[in-house]
Amino acid sequence: MKIHSVADVNRYLRELLEIDDLLADIWVSGEVSNLSESAAGHLYFTLKDETSQLRCVFFRPKLAITLENGAAVITHGRISIYEVSGALQLYVDLVQLEGVGILHLEFERLKAKLEEEGLFEPARKRSLPLFPKRIGVVTSPTGAVFYDIANIIGRRYPLVELILSPTLVQGDGAVDGIVQALQALNDMEGIDVVILARGGGSLEDLWAFNEEKVARAIYASKAPVISGVGHETDFTIADFVADVRAPTPSAAAELAVPDCAELEAHIQSLTKTLLVDVTRDLDRYRQRTDELTRAASMDLGNSLAISRERLRGRELELASLSPMATLSRGYALVQQSTTGEVISHIDQVQRGDAIDIKVSDGQFKGRVTGSKKGLQGWMNSFPSKKH
Repeated sequence: MKIHSVADVNRYLRELLEIDDLLADIWVSGEVSNLSESAAGHLYFTLKDETSQLRCVFFRPKLAITLENGAAVITHGRISIYEVSGALQLYVDLVQLEGVGILHLEFERLKAKLEEEGLFEPARKRSLPLFPKRIGVVTSPTGAVFYDIANIIGRRYPLVELILSPTLVQGDGAVDGIVQALQALNDMEGIDVVILARGGGSLEDLWAFNEEKVARAIYASKAPVISGVGHETDFTIADFVADVRAPTPSAAAELAVPDCAELEAHIQSLTKTLLVDVTRDLDRYRQRTDELTRAASMDLGNSLAISRERLRGRELELASLSPMATLSRGYALVQQSTTGEVISHIDQVQRGDAIDIKVSDGQFKGRVTGSKKGLQGWMNSFPSKKH
């Protein structure tokens, strides 16, 4: 005989309870009592009716109502055992006041669950392409919704290709049909955006778009999804998960594509603005060109005047160094008649040598008759001037 510990028993009971489908996803109604809040913000309370009580714990509660003792509520959660104390507990994930319909309760439960997982996070939502080429439409092939979408897109932006991925949108098989239609578009190449659409109806009529499987299929879509389900006042889980929510299917079609007429008007406006700007720019450039031309002409004139003065200065400098200038002061250039050699030393000539003598206004010939070194002797050898 095997003897079990208390922990063994409690663990076995916990595991047994948690594999039960009913207890793992259960709605329980009752009256709140013994309500308390821990330092961490968790709520502990008891649900009771005329004959029984059930302990409850609600971790990290997000409440849209004020919970207080005596309130008649409907709760959702799972039944399990807290092994430490052996207490049977309802682990709550949703609380609503009594009187709310069961579908609304399920809507709020799934909404809270998916929001906690991050499926509604704005940061993950994708922008719609400005100029889509292929648009997938998930809706009924027999209703008016697809034809309305096709007419609006055809009028606004006929360049786009529409691909219908047909499905039931209400009743048995609608949930699986929507999931499969979304997956079929995922398997296609070049789908730029997906429109998920259905006309208006009651909460029951739209319920397929509040199912978790549909929500996760939207989340898994490769292309951004526009949800256009029901009327403007209708909200579904699909709206929260989709990248863009449109109030109606027609509005979804308008959001999916640009309007060619608006594009044409915008282009014309830009063209006019561009022409005006170009004309204004040309006027400014013409005036600026005139100013630069005048400034360049003045700079060029000044530069030429300065250059002329510099050239004149150089000419004067060269003139002062010219041999002719030296000759004009009474000096003469003496050369050997035979060789043209310039005679600068007395040793270059001998008595009887023929010489050429150049002065400022001409030249004449002579012959060496004698020589004497030294400037004084040279000057004394010149004959005196006859009067």
